[in-house]
Amino acid sequence: MTILDPKSFLTSIFNAAVAAADPEKTIRYHLPVRPKGRTIVIGAGKGSAQMAAAFEKAWDGPLEGLVVTRYGYDAKCERIEIIEAAHPVPDAAGLEASRRLLGKVQGLTADDLVVALISGGGSALLPSPATGLTLADEIAVNEALLASGAPIAAMNTIRKHLSTIKGGRLAAAAWPAKMVSLVVSDIPGDNPALVASGPTVPDTGSRADALASISAYGMNLPASVMAHINSPAADAPIPGDERFSRNEVHLIASAGVSLEAAAAEASRQGMEAVILSDAIEGEAREVGGVHAAIAREVATRNRPFSKPVLILSGGETTVTLRAKGKGGRNSEFLLAFAIGINDVKGIHALAADTDGIDGSEDNAGAFADGSTVAGMRAAGIDAKAMLAGNNAWTAFNAVGDLFVPGPTGTNVNDLRAILIR
Repeated sequence: MTILDPKSFLTSIFNAAVAAADPEKTIRYHLPVRPKGRTIVIGAGKGSAQMAAAFEKAWDGPLEGLVVTRYGYDAKCERIEIIEAAHPVPDAAGLEASRRLLGKVQGLTADDLVVALISGGGSALLPSPATGLTLADEIAVNEALLASGAPIAAMNTIRKHLSTIKGGRLAAAAWPAKMVSLVVSDIPGDNPALVASGPTVPDTGSRADALASISAYGMNLPASVMAHINSPAADAPIPGDERFSRNEVHLIASAGVSLEAAAAEASRQGMEAVILSDAIEGEAREVGGVHAAIAREVATRNRPFSKPVLILSGGETTVTLRAKGKGGRNSEFLLAFAIGINDVKGIHALAADTDGIDGSEDNAGAFADGSTVAGMRAAGIDAKAMLAGNNAWTAFNAVGDLFVPGPTGTNVNDLRAILIR
């Protein structure tokens, strides 16, 4: 096929991946049976408001509820209240949302149903410090985690041992009501207990695991936090706890499903697509370098795939902060990728977060090709210096290659699409 505009093509691939994770299309296939008693809807995450709107539309019966989402990510609901709070660093609005969510599930009976709408981002949106800790402690922990380079599984194991709501504690508070969790996964491997640090889904990660990760990634946490996590009071409920015996968990969207949809859209447009993996983790700049090496190999030697081809991958990389530049993991991945394909013709790439926001700015990611580094140089930007300073947003902004789709209403993690013509 002949692609006249690679950016438009790559944008259509992103849109197909996001559409496959649209809660309005998926949630109706996972509706629980109506209870004898009340139906309480709770939720947290960057896609929770859209999930709530979709659930309201699909549910045939009375309900009430409360969900918390990121500022600017709300959706119109009639019976479910939407609260907005800060992400990625928690704030007082999130603290109040956590308190109210816990209050919503108090005093329920075995005839009642709690539906939990959980998506990525819920960890930061549900600050609920353990006894003896403060919101400031939780903010300090979150900032240390984001700067550490630790994988998401390690981060969430630490978070759940410092909380009164994560690690299954919200579900335990709802006992003996039936709990049905509908989860949009942004976690490599799609373990629902790790999405949003599992407020309704316990896992086996232990306090010892949390302490090992703190040590392994050299995290400097407040003394009060370390004292708590070294005490038995930090132990989280285990999956075999009776309070989880009436729980159901349904994965309604994931990176794997979205990558398949992206590949199908490429095929519809006449382009062969290959999926490397939906669970790639690691340092963003290093993963970017590896993807660049694969793209160069295809472009120059026609292996391991024959061109033209679209190479897709998903998962969640991490960024170890070395400076205080602007950017997120997708733009940092792509800056390293751009450096790796410098002057190689016929390669075009998009790396973006499917929730529409990469890091702290308003872009989801960025575009790059073999001329990107030269373009940055012409704009007075040293690409390698920008990468060293965690300043990928500034680099791509200088050449007009930021990708800004706005909030998408879902979150199945990162999408990397590399077109080799």
